[in-house]
Amino acid sequence: MTKQTSYAGDGEYVESYYAYSANPAPDRPHLEGDAETEVCVVGAGYTGLSAAITLAEKGYQVCVLEGAKVGWGASGRNGGQIVNGLNASLQSFRKRYGTATAKFVASVVQEGGEIIRDRVKRYEIACDLKDDNIFAALNGRHMQDLEERVTVWESYGLHHQELLSKDQMRELVGSDLYVGGVIDRSGGHMHPLNLALGEADALESLGGVIHERTPALRIDHSGDRPVVETPHGRMTCDTLVLCGNAYLGSVVPTLSWRVMPVSTQIMATKPLGDELARELLPSDACVEDVRYILDYYRLSADKRLLFGGGTVYGGSTPSDIKAKLMGNMTDVFPALKDVAIDFAWSGNFALSFTRVPQLGRLGDSTYFAQGYSGHGVVGSHLFGRILGEAIDGDRSRFDVFAKMPWVPFPGGRLFRVPYSTVGSWWYALRDRLGI
Repeated sequence: MTKQTSYAGDGEYVESYYAYSANPAPDRPHLEGDAETEVCVVGAGYTGLSAAITLAEKGYQVCVLEGAKVGWGASGRNGGQIVNGLNASLQSFRKRYGTATAKFVASVVQEGGEIIRDRVKRYEIACDLKDDNIFAALNGRHMQDLEERVTVWESYGLHHQELLSKDQMRELVGSDLYVGGVIDRSGGHMHPLNLALGEADALESLGGVIHERTPALRIDHSGDRPVVETPHGRMTCDTLVLCGNAYLGSVVPTLSWRVMPVSTQIMATKPLGDELARELLPSDACVEDVRYILDYYRLSADKRLLFGGGTVYGGSTPSDIKAKLMGNMTDVFPALKDVAIDFAWSGNFALSFTRVPQLGRLGDSTYFAQGYSGHGVVGSHLFGRILGEAIDGDRSRFDVFAKMPWVPFPGGRLFRVPYSTVGSWWYALRDRLGI
């Protein structure tokens, strides 16, 4: 058995609803001995798999090294929501980087969801893919923010979003909590771990190789050919792609301190049955509200409510996830006050200070992407493709993001957690006061 890094334990999935309902998957062997490949990808989450598929489709020899199992991290634990856009708004991109950059970002914000749909169809991935996501407003200020969002997106030619009045919202979401919202017809939701497992199968069908339980212990990217050292072997490659994101750890210190791990929590109710499920979510869309610390939820294929929210800066797991989330869930759906919770789990995403994903190179032959800041489902698929394009010789889109400056967290590594915690308290207070 391969020695494991502390973040992954024995490499098995956490006890989540997704692991419980995962499609059958092979147990892929760890790397044994010395090997070589054209492209080595570290991390079998969405970014790594997206980059690997992009390159394998172009004929490259690709090998993926995964410290645990495919989709073990955020890719197999997230809310399963296809929410278009990056964490930073189009308004933020325009203000920080100018009109031309904002226009470019607007041209790609829906591409991640398109990649998911294309691959699900092309490779026949069974992941319960459904259409539509809803943004929910709890007060007048939230509604103004959503109205501005729709106006800005339409100014860039993006017309898939529709404003919802309170009555229209009530027809789609069986809750009296909201004053209105927006529905995005190009959004959607799916089983995130099964998507990752299906993408791994797709990569292997293209000739790619995946080694599970193969954590990177040391990476040398100083020479012409990067080398990844693992517990039982070494991988030498022409090009290295680092896609560990929140779980890359200290293997590459120059990257790890650029982002901060943040945990979010999800729980799954018992199956609710068709009638109650229809009462709660007649639209069967996924939903997230627009608070700074938001709630997000949707129905699973077997009619459970999957309800998530909360953040813990630094990436620790709360001692009682059910207690942390239950009050928020019953605020939305009082009928679930006494419902049984079958699963509750936590997982980390990588937060960047600017909320803009970080894309770049270390030397000439090592590429990386990280810092999706809670919007990784679509962002990771997009950035994986852009990484693949750059390695294949087209750096036009890669260079736009790579040139965006990253900003360190105030207070550095020691004080970034308390700084961010205090900031979150302030924005949560604004949400409660509706200002």
